[in-house]
Amino acid sequence: MKNIFQYWKNDLPSSLVVFLVALPLCLGVGLASTNVEGIAGMPSIFSGLIAGIVGGIIVGAFSGSRLGVSGPAAGLITIITGALLTLGSFEAFLVAVFISGVIQLIAGFIGAGVLSRYFPSSVIKGMLAAIGITLILKEIPHAVGYDKDFFGDESFWQMDGHNTFSELLYALNAFSPGATVVSLISITLLIILDSKFFKRFLVFKFVPSALIVVIVGVLLNEAFKVFSPSLIVGKEHLVNLPVASSVQEFTSFFHVPDFSYLTNPDVYVIALTLALVGSLETLLSVEATDKLDPDKHHTPTNRELKAQGIGNIVSGLIGGLPITQVIVRSSANINSGAKSKLSAILHGVLLLFAVLLIPGLLNKIPLSSLAAILLMIGYKLAKLPLFRSMFKLGNEQFLPFIITIIGVLLTDLLIGIAIGMSVSIFYILRKNFHNNYKYLKSEESGKTIHTIKLSEEVTFLNKASIFELLDGIEDNAKVVIEGSHCEEIDYDAREILKEFKEYTAKERNIDLEIIGLNI
Repeated sequence: MKNIFQYWKNDLPSSLVVFLVALPLCLGVGLASTNVEGIAGMPSIFSGLIAGIVGGIIVGAFSGSRLGVSGPAAGLITIITGALLTLGSFEAFLVAVFISGVIQLIAGFIGAGVLSRYFPSSVIKGMLAAIGITLILKEIPHAVGYDKDFFGDESFWQMDGHNTFSELLYALNAFSPGATVVSLISITLLIILDSKFFKRFLVFKFVPSALIVVIVGVLLNEAFKVFSPSLIVGKEHLVNLPVASSVQEFTSFFHVPDFSYLTNPDVYVIALTLALVGSLETLLSVEATDKLDPDKHHTPTNRELKAQGIGNIVSGLIGGLPITQVIVRSSANINSGAKSKLSAILHGVLLLFAVLLIPGLLNKIPLSSLAAILLMIGYKLAKLPLFRSMFKLGNEQFLPFIITIIGVLLTDLLIGIAIGMSVSIFYILRKNFHNNYKYLKSEESGKTIHTIKLSEEVTFLNKASIFELLDGIEDNAKVVIEGSHCEEIDYDAREILKEFKEYTAKERNIDLEIIGLNI
């Protein structure tokens, strides 16, 4: 255990920041996921907190990620609500969560984590920038005290039929003056306290600026009650943790799965869906987190899938929502100076202690203070220098980057990534279109000679370009196809060359010489 505690001076303050970011996100995802009518055994928003606690303590303990943070993800809300409607029982849904964890555990053992290495850098950077912009757009309503949709939603379309931009318009007409004052002061404090001048002082190195901002937000609202009642931030704009009046009420927050639903085929379909989507979001987050890591450590992805699997097994057994590694909390962890996974574990411990010991105190925190923290995280993820550096790399990098951003902003994380991946694959195919051969044109004795030197491997991807090249050669020319270094040529490419040899070359009086190939 020596290694995990060697950076505790960095990890403890970071865990406080992640805790403050994770608290409303867990509550928000829990509220949105469980806001389904007519479901048997429907729990409170506490199921989101259970997932956050398990994601911090359990996944953090088993994970090989230094800086990644796990918990309930907004990207799974649609799947969760759909699954609850299909199954009609929360206890049945917990069985699906449990099975999804088993599937992830198996995926980790068979090496499925290697998939993360196939995400292009331009798409990952686009995803990070898009999440930054999304955070800014999504948290502005909360910063001004308009909290109709749940905290931390990442999708363009909301559960209430609104979208990212319509929420901004509604916020302008329904803002709370007190919440706005708190958020503006919070943002100002974050900028000042994170400046190089203040970081010279030991107290500001150890005490996170986010914690100071939250304390100031609480004190401001208490001051409003005495000096300016018109600015009081109402209860609907404060953190809303469930407060248990007894041990029995607290234990009622937990639910156990009903394994009699193992005979229901829908449970397995939902479990597989949760495992696939959750694993994909985790691998995307792992890749993004590794890119943000100042020390550029690489997370063992198979171990991460195993850790997520164990986390979902535990979460399913005690009434929690599905868990993935999440980029917003991971980004907060990195920006706060974390050095090891102790920070992620401690944030889970803090969530547990907060629920057990001080829910009433935490319910005094204005959501606008927490929105200010997320606004600053969003700004750091989507800084203008990132756009300039990607633009300088050319279209092959910039277009997948910018299209990923647009896709994520207008749809959701996974669809946006898929769109960006499609653009990136297009450029790969276009490069491969000409990449498996070299073409030389020369003159000899008044006759044009076209030399095509094939590479070691020629695939169907080169079929079109080879056809276009051969089709464009003029009549009565000489063509030399050099295949001495070609170790593999698939059927499609071989068929093009064979047709050219047996038909086209003879019809157009082309002198054809094939070297090193049996066509």
